[in-house]
Amino acid sequence: MAAAVLLCCAGAAGAEYSRTPQPIVTIPYEEISRTMDGQHHYLLLCTDLWKANPRPADAPTPVQANGKRRDLYGNTDGIVLVTLDTRAHRVMLTSFIRDALVKKPNGGTGRINYVYNDYGPEALCRLISEHIDVRVEDYLLFDFTQIANIVDYLGGVDIELNAEEISYLERYAVPPGSVRSLEDGKDLRSGSYHRPGVYHFSGHSAVIYMRIRKAGGGGDFMRTQRARTVMSTLADKCREITWEEAEALVNNVMDNNTSTNINLEGMLEAARYAYSLKDCTIEELRLPPDGAVRPINFAAMAAQEVDWEACRAAMAYYLQNSFLVVDDEDE
Repeated sequence: MAAAVLLCCAGAAGAEYSRTPQPIVTIPYEEISRTMDGQHHYLLLCTDLWKANPRPADAPTPVQANGKRRDLYGNTDGIVLVTLDTRAHRVMLTSFIRDALVKKPNGGTGRINYVYNDYGPEALCRLISEHIDVRVEDYLLFDFTQIANIVDYLGGVDIELNAEEISYLERYAVPPGSVRSLEDGKDLRSGSYHRPGVYHFSGHSAVIYMRIRKAGGGGDFMRTQRARTVMSTLADKCREITWEEAEALVNNVMDNNTSTNINLEGMLEAARYAYSLKDCTIEELRLPPDGAVRPINFAAMAAQEVDWEACRAAMAYYLQNSFLVVDDEDE
């Protein structure tokens, strides 16, 4: 039902779709709730570039040229908060849609995926903290190539595809041999008919899969689901690794990121948390949840107006209660 309402709203071209967004109320940073015992939050970000340069600490905020915003460092189209709870023995993935409207560091309104490029990763951590009432301080920023390298290091991923996703990937012309059917071993680019089923992806094509937005319905809502699918699949692959292999993976991640404020010691600490939780079921949440978002035409762009108070309530319940949250099948 919620998905149907969203699609109807998205198709409307009248005043409702082009309305002025409501003021966004956030939690002052100094008043953010105390982090629950045993919970550790890590923000994973991916820019929309195959090769990204780190944003300099002294870059202007926002980056502009001739009075217009410039995308010099990439927009974070992938935003996922990983929560490791060593007290309740849980692993949680929370994804954010890229076109959600937020209250920017300068007090204005804009899309969340522009914040990193315009203000930096620390500012994005603070902004997310104030919007969801969870203190987020540690981050890792990747570009597409680095994500692909990490996926390849772990041996690729097996993903179940539907007919529309297969058609999209064939049209996209993924690299030869990078997507193979587990049923018959055929290359997705062979040109023959491929039935829905499970396919093995290399890193490059896994990134393309995570970027699918115009196939299967759901737009950016399903894009965030695909990102969580790849991450949870990789986590499943890590269930059988030894601690020595986990340490090697940490080194690979440290070599394959654009920027991070986590040093090697902090990464090893996070790896120890994750290693102790490797038998856990991966729980998932998408923000905003159903019923807390409406399409809007803002600043000549398609965006999503979000009920951040509802997001904070959903996040608080999610962190305090062990359950699995999934997207509706019709999204």
